[in-house]
Amino acid sequence: MHISEQLLITKLKNKTSGILDENNSRKSAVFLPLLLIENEWSLLFEVRARHMNSQPGEICFPGGMIDHNDPSEGEAAIRELCEETGVHRSDVTPLGALDRLVTPFQQIIYPFTGFIKEGASFSPNPAEVETLFTVPVRFFIQTIPERHDIQMKVEISDTFPYEKIPGGKNYPWRGGTIPEFFYEYEGYIIWGLTARIVRHFVQLVKN
Repeated sequence: MHISEQLLITKLKNKTSGILDENNSRKSAVFLPLLLIENEWSLLFEVRARHMNSQPGEICFPGGMIDHNDPSEGEAAIRELCEETGVHRSDVTPLGALDRLVTPFQQIIYPFTGFIKEGASFSPNPAEVETLFTVPVRFFIQTIPERHDIQMKVEISDTFPYEKIPGGKNYPWRGGTIPEFFYEYEGYIIWGLTARIVRHFVQLVKN
């Protein structure tokens, strides 16, 4: 294939930045619902149904995989919110997007937030949700989460071609650290990716 100057200009000029290998990642969208309860803003959380195969009983925000039919990541988050909590779309006012979260596990999470109309009714989907609960935003602002780090180590397969890289089997592979944050509120433990997104949300509203 001949690479011409015009081809390079056509392919690369004004290209917007994306995420490398984005198409090979699992993409999910979550929604951080804000409710006004007794004149105080709170976040709505789910406890996942105990019979689910994936992360049963864990605490999360409404959300899930982005479908090809979703017009955008934001609309996917709202669709999942409505499907899981039973809230009506007309009772949801989107605010905007938070920072995307790229995990070491080929997953990209797109968080969004917005208001839920005061007095809106909920009917959690029992196939996915055990219960719903709220936590005042003030609690997260005033609480420093407990932190524990997970060390990621490199494991190399027996067939890896060490002879093709400098240093061979003595190559200085890098590990990594994943911070895990924990919030505890009235017996509920909020941790993992949900806690990381909460912490990011708090950093945005505090500054």
